[in-house]
Amino acid sequence: MIYIMRHNRNFICLLSLLTILFFSPFAYSQATTTATPDTAKTQGSGKLFEDSTKTDSDYLMAIEKAGEVLQSAYNDAVFEGSTFHLFAEIDRTQNKLDLILANLKGANPNVRNQQMYRIVLEEIRQELDEQNTAINLRNKNLDKIKGRFADLRKDKALITLLKDTILRKQFKSEFLNLKKTYLSTDSLMNHNLEVLNTKNRLTVQRKIAVSSALLTVEKKLEKSGISILGREYPFIWNTSDTIAKKDISQNIKAKVAIENSVVSYYLNYSIGGLITLTFFMGLLAWYISRNLKYLKNNNHFENLTLLNFKYLNSGIIIPVIVIGLNIAIVSNLYAPALFIESLQLILLVVLTFLFKNHWSKESMRNLFLLVGLFSALCFLDLFIGVGLFQRCAFILINVFGIRYGLVQLKSIKDQLYIKGFFKWASIIFIGLNSLAIVFNIYGRVSLSNMLSLTAFIAITQIIALSVLLKIILEIILLQIYTTRIKRGIETIFDHESLSDNLKRPFIIIISYMWLVVIASNLNIWESLRASFTSLLTHPNTIGSITFTLGNIVLFFIIIWMAHLLQKYVAYFFGEVDDENEENVNKRQHSKLLITRLVVLIGGYLLAVAASGMPLDKLSILLGALGVGVGLGLQNIVSNFVSGIILIFDKPIQIGDVIEISSQSGRVKAMGLRTTKINAPNGAEIIIPNGNLLSQNITNWTYTDNFKLVEISFDVEGDIVPDDINLIVLEALETQTLINNSRTPQIYYTAISDGNYKLLVKFWCSIYRTEETISSARQVLFSNFKAKGLKFST
Repeated sequence: MIYIMRHNRNFICLLSLLTILFFSPFAYSQATTTATPDTAKTQGSGKLFEDSTKTDSDYLMAIEKAGEVLQSAYNDAVFEGSTFHLFAEIDRTQNKLDLILANLKGANPNVRNQQMYRIVLEEIRQELDEQNTAINLRNKNLDKIKGRFADLRKDKALITLLKDTILRKQFKSEFLNLKKTYLSTDSLMNHNLEVLNTKNRLTVQRKIAVSSALLTVEKKLEKSGISILGREYPFIWNTSDTIAKKDISQNIKAKVAIENSVVSYYLNYSIGGLITLTFFMGLLAWYISRNLKYLKNNNHFENLTLLNFKYLNSGIIIPVIVIGLNIAIVSNLYAPALFIESLQLILLVVLTFLFKNHWSKESMRNLFLLVGLFSALCFLDLFIGVGLFQRCAFILINVFGIRYGLVQLKSIKDQLYIKGFFKWASIIFIGLNSLAIVFNIYGRVSLSNMLSLTAFIAITQIIALSVLLKIILEIILLQIYTTRIKRGIETIFDHESLSDNLKRPFIIIISYMWLVVIASNLNIWESLRASFTSLLTHPNTIGSITFTLGNIVLFFIIIWMAHLLQKYVAYFFGEVDDENEENVNKRQHSKLLITRLVVLIGGYLLAVAASGMPLDKLSILLGALGVGVGLGLQNIVSNFVSGIILIFDKPIQIGDVIEISSQSGRVKAMGLRTTKINAPNGAEIIIPNGNLLSQNITNWTYTDNFKLVEISFDVEGDIVPDDINLIVLEALETQTLINNSRTPQIYYTAISDGNYKLLVKFWCSIYRTEETISSARQVLFSNFKAKGLKFST
């Protein structure tokens, strides 16, 4: 009301200004005609003397300036595209609110729908607040535009021009144009002001309606909460159904229509996220199919069974659908009941198709029974009204569920990849079904229904998440194996220990997903999340430093993730710990080391930024760290810097055979602080990086992987040196382990009649030196003996 009065006062000011601009000249004309001649002369001479400094150009400029002000006011008062976009948003908000309010009247009272209504209503209220703010901002802009008219009163030339009848007649046409501009601007501003006031009233009315609807939803959620133990309905023995069969079918149709409208609204509401998820699942399917196609074309597809593959080697579409459905369930915690229960049922059906070729008949029968019980439970919850029939049917399903958990779940457990969580899932399943029976008999029907659905969803999700973990591990192993095949490495790596290392962080993730789904179905997730958010965001002060627990937790999570990434990034390039020494790609290892360094440094910098620590406090910390380095950490820092130098300078790389001091062996791993060397006798030598840079290093494989070796032997018999040379060269050419691109060297250390001492040098792989020398001696012995000569070495 105050807002409207303020705009009426502005409108009165505009009318006053219009009067000054266009009617004061006529009043002034009448006054001059009724004055005496002497007075007229006096006034005329005074006016002439007063305006002696003004010229026609000055008056034209004043009129032009007033016209520009009025025209600019008109242009600024015109609604822009953003304003019409705002009006369209207001209409869309109204449509959403109308649909929600209509559904609330006959809505299913289950927790899922009420949660969705609450989330949507809160978003609508936020939208209305933003729209109201935008409308008020445009009203303020109109006030500023009106203020420009008041500034015209300060123009002395314009006021003088308006009071002088002679000058007014002289500039008659300019005044007419000025009047037209003013009238059009005033009309536009009044119309726009009326539109904005109408929209403002609508937003206020809708905010009231939203607040009322939110109160209704909150009461229903509070009524169905676990902490409220009061009875909603009579004891089960006091309940009777008196509804006719026709009414039952009509009620089912009505509930189907309501649930369909709610799901349709939610699909329109979340269609963007679902399309994005579908797009990424399509990319994942393409990525998997590309790797599988490469293995098929190169005749390595059958080897996937040796890597303990169960799902990806049987098809791509179903595993990808399993991944997408799991993500959709977790990312739509506040979806309506029909939507989320349909996703759970579809997930169970898809899992059934996935398991049919891998599970035993008994396990499949038990899985079919689980699908049937869950389907009946969902139908009763969604489409059958609360009454004796529904309550007895729920109790019957709960009894079957308890028996199922005690007897038949064991056969399913034996088929799963992870079995540790299934024990807890079984306990939760049996416990929730037992509580559901008690609450149903007692009269807490909504709580009983909620517990029943949560029990079945909990057991369904633990099965699905176990399969999800196995599929993710198969995708990673597929990438590793395909990359190794592309590099020409066909050996099967130790996939079991690799899977054990990889599944640990994923178990944490799927455990979180499982708990979130259970808490959401129990209607406690929102309160838990709010409590944790309040705890993590509460500011704490120690001395002059203020921090939150959330920043500290985020700091350690980012560091943990950075270490995991730098540890596992090699797997995506086909690198495993048991890499054969001849298959080492030194250039790729160098890139991986640099990648690990970047991931670590970036992770620590991001963690520091996420911690919210001020730069001045960080400089103090770095100063303290510098003191610590000077006192006792210089060796650690020296090794760290030496590791960075080794990564970029590359004097040694993974796979190199080196000698340092009295130690020799092959470089197995290079870290930022130490380097690991495998000695020929199997020992693993760990050398600080600082020692590597401070000592002389013999790198046998810096340029290539070949080593010059030598064999000394004696030959006795009737033969000349030329024939001996020929026999030696022919023998060495037959050896595939010898690098024959470099001609072997033959030296005679002693020659006498029928007795020769030779030294033969040739190049071979440094990784198979002993094997090559042994093979060469055997071939030389056989060749000389075939010629009737005596060979000794």
